[in-house]
Amino acid sequence: MIASPGLALFPCAVSRIRSFIKYWLPVLVWMVFIFGFSSDTMSFQHSSRIIGPLVHWLFPNVSSEAVNSIVFAVRKAAHVTEYALLALLIWRAVRKPVRPDLRGWSGAQARLALILVVLYAATDELHQTFVPSRQGSVWDVLLDASGAALGLLLLWAFGRWRRRW
Repeated sequence: MIASPGLALFPCAVSRIRSFIKYWLPVLVWMVFIFGFSSDTMSFQHSSRIIGPLVHWLFPNVSSEAVNSIVFAVRKAAHVTEYALLALLIWRAVRKPVRPDLRGWSGAQARLALILVVLYAATDELHQTFVPSRQGSVWDVLLDASGAALGLLLLWAFGRWRRRW
């Protein structure tokens, strides 16, 4: 097999590109996914059209107030889940785990992941202030930060349980 002479000249660049694709591209794809959920399409009015009928189908006698509460709870749970996953992806990108990874837990890596998630959550809420059917909320940033912290806490607990750190 003949190696490409261009790649042989830049092994460091190829390594950086592979590292970016492996670790940071999933973070960026997830951020785009979250950004899409910040659009008008996923506003309360639109998402309640999906969740509401499902709740009525599962529980035919439920009141409208209960449906609205369930829609609200599902939306907030989605915030927590989205940002927990983002924190895990950022932690993975910062850590760049390899097999076998014998490094212990790094609080600095977890803090950096949490800070980056909070910054992204703040920009996401700022974006929502420009969407007509949405509004930005400091409370949602706090909820997103809580989701990120929960994700990192679960990761730490899983690592302790598996005796990785």
